[in-house]
Amino acid sequence: MKRTMLNLSIFLFATLILAWVNVAEAQQAGKVYRIGVLGDAPSSFWEAFRQGLQEIGYVEGKNLVIEYRWGQGKYERLPDLAVELVRLKVDIIVASGFTAIRSAKQATSTIPIVMVIGSDPVARGLIVSLARPGGNLTGVASIVVELNAKRLELLKETFPEVSLVAVLANATSSAFLTATQEVEAAARSLKLPLQLLKVRGPDDFESAFEAAANRRAGALIVLPSTMFFSHPRRLADLALKSRLPTISADVKYAEAGGLIAYGPSFSHLYHRAATYVDKILKGAKPADFPVEQPVKFELVVNLKTAKALGLTIPPSILFRADKVIK
Repeated sequence: MKRTMLNLSIFLFATLILAWVNVAEAQQAGKVYRIGVLGDAPSSFWEAFRQGLQEIGYVEGKNLVIEYRWGQGKYERLPDLAVELVRLKVDIIVASGFTAIRSAKQATSTIPIVMVIGSDPVARGLIVSLARPGGNLTGVASIVVELNAKRLELLKETFPEVSLVAVLANATSSAFLTATQEVEAAARSLKLPLQLLKVRGPDDFESAFEAAANRRAGALIVLPSTMFFSHPRRLADLALKSRLPTISADVKYAEAGGLIAYGPSFSHLYHRAATYVDKILKGAKPADFPVEQPVKFELVVNLKTAKALGLTIPPSILFRADKVIK
């Protein structure tokens, strides 16, 4: 009799637990999440993010609302836009780029923030460590800025006779000083003179390429910047018009007609950010959620562009290329 009562009690307890779980899941299924997006990344990157969310089961207009706030190239607007998202009481903020991430972090210490950043977030003071970020911030981080030296080495290896390399840099970027100092240090070790081309917006692109052509630069490196990532075709066309071999951090640059690209797949990084959003919405704590870094960097060479420029790409470069566009 006692054993029967015990078994009955266990059965009733298990039934109650199962019912509670079902109710909780039903409530979760009926919830509409509100995500705040802050930053000026290209639309193709955010499309990869939305695709990642959709694959997990988050659909805009059904169980998801995304509040977009763009800086439109004006970094000084981002702090106010971050505050606006906090006032909307979004469930989570996804911030792209250092200034947007810092603005979101300053605006709230309670709303979780998923970042996508192209430089070291520890070195830039955003988090305590990659393994245990601390606070309300985590996400994905590439090291595209720190790879500028490698890109310069690739240019030198591809064109060993080059005597002057132009450097296209976004003067308004928070990473401007770090990026230019790194590439200048690499240039000194390679004994390679540089021509720094500062731009503040797309309207400056043409004059920058003209300045490089006037100085007879032998090649050009495009430093990582959201501004440049948003205009790969235009930059590639200007490079071809100026007869300048170029290298960029964005693989889409080579796909758009640029000569060489070396870096991570940014679309993949934004797609991965959707996974962070999902896990945090399901209870993961940003403070203990390790920051993910890309493990693969792609070297893409556009042979069609090389042919148009009358250039020969060394076999050593082609052999290492992950993708060759013919």
